[in-house]
Amino acid sequence: MKLEKGQKLLFIGDSVTDCERTKPEGEGLFGALGKGYVSYIDALIQSVYPELSIRIVNKGVNGNTVRDLAKRWKTDVLKQQPDWLTIMIGINDVWRQYDTPFIKDWHVYIEEYEETLRKLINETSPHVKGIVLMTPFYIESNEQDAMRQTMDRYGSVVSHIAEEHDCIFVDTQAAFNQVLKDLYPSTLAWDRIHPTATGHMILARAFLREINFDWNK
Repeated sequence: MKLEKGQKLLFIGDSVTDCERTKPEGEGLFGALGKGYVSYIDALIQSVYPELSIRIVNKGVNGNTVRDLAKRWKTDVLKQQPDWLTIMIGINDVWRQYDTPFIKDWHVYIEEYEETLRKLINETSPHVKGIVLMTPFYIESNEQDAMRQTMDRYGSVVSHIAEEHDCIFVDTQAAFNQVLKDLYPSTLAWDRIHPTATGHMILARAFLREINFDWNK
């Protein structure tokens, strides 16, 4: 596995990452990591790799866009001094364009999204051992759906930035697409955004696969 003994792994993102985690510091006991994929990743790493003593921190915040991440980056990322950083952002950047189309101040269009995400990666790369970039997703099997098409474009931005900066890339949309061959979207998320336990496990598995987690250990 890519993580090494005693390293600190920080997750940052929106409500899918947040999942009722403890504020202000999302780490520790009693559900501090929330109820979603971050807690599943922590549980699996602790149970399979207890000898590594990996420290996991959840810094997701409900409703965040990449613009919001930039405002809290110094406090919630750089001052935390993680060894590894995982970013999953973009859902609200896209969603606000569709659920509140007339409130354009809330929209983060793709040019700003790409510029801001790239700036955050440039600023952070020298200070961490590795960065994992997870795409935003829309749990909709119809690839012609307007919001799904926009989300896919934002996901392509993440893919390009990951390649440019030698980040680990997690294609969450592809992971959901595989399961959507057999399950209707609302089985995984009633609003096609906030996953069920199954949806969060799909995210956890996609992440762990890319960091070479040994499922047979």
